Amino acid sequence: MLILVSNDDGIYAEGIQVLAETLKKIARIVVVAPDREKSAASHSLTLHRPLRISNIKKNYYAVSGTPTDCISLGVNEILQRKRPDLIVSGINHGGNLGDDVHYSGTVSAAIEGAMMGIPAIAVSLVARDDRLHFKPAANFAAKLAKMVQHHGLPPGIVLNVNVPNLTERQMKGYVVAKLGKRNYSDIIVEKLDPRKKKYYWIGGDEVGYSNIPGSDCNAILEKKISITPLKVDMTDYPFLEKIREWKI
Repeated sequence: MLILVSNDDGIYAEGIQVLAETLKKIARIVVVAPDREKSAASHSLTLHRPLRISNIKKNYYAVSGTPTDCISLGVNEILQRKRPDLIVSGINHGGNLGDDVHYSGTVSAAIEGAMMGIPAIAVSLVARDDRLHFKPAANFAAKLAKMVQHHGLPPGIVLNVNVPNLTERQMKGYVVAKLGKRNYSDIIVEKLDPRKKKYYWIGGDEVGYSNIPGSDCNAILEKKISITPLKVDMTDYPFLEKIREWKI
């Protein structure tokens, strides 16, 4: 099995290093990741400047672009169109729960793979502190990768995995869950530069999760790993039929 590994935290991030070393035990891997952190890059492509690829070491490549750029260059240039059997994106430092999936470069790298017809998994560690348990998340990703190799995934489906920042002994298994709802306080921080011109930081403090039974957010609160299948096709088919009834 050939696995293309990427992320949005950058090629030197601990999460992708632990993931790659773990996946090496079950497959041949090629790592193609941004040369710096690209968190919240979503599905952006770099279209207005050239991209550069640096060969860090054997089968490890840094790209001066976004996670989506990495998948495109990884498949079409580095692998010379030799399609990997699987794409695994992560391990992200921080959860990608609920609404996070729309902003996440980690998830978008996996979605880009699915758009190419390649099975893909996104893996995130729900953690904010410095004591990070990446190894249990990597071990679970390897087990799931073997399951995907055996069972396959439907076209256009990505598996979004969130792992609590716990030891394997502390975790309480896994659940297949729907997307939940993250709650953020939307904050725009306005400041002045030395020339008295305004500049802004877009941010938001996490204020918790909505209590939605069966959701990925609730799974984490219950100390469980969540697996959520996401669809590339975002069409709402039931409502599509209702709109056809409108007399515009």
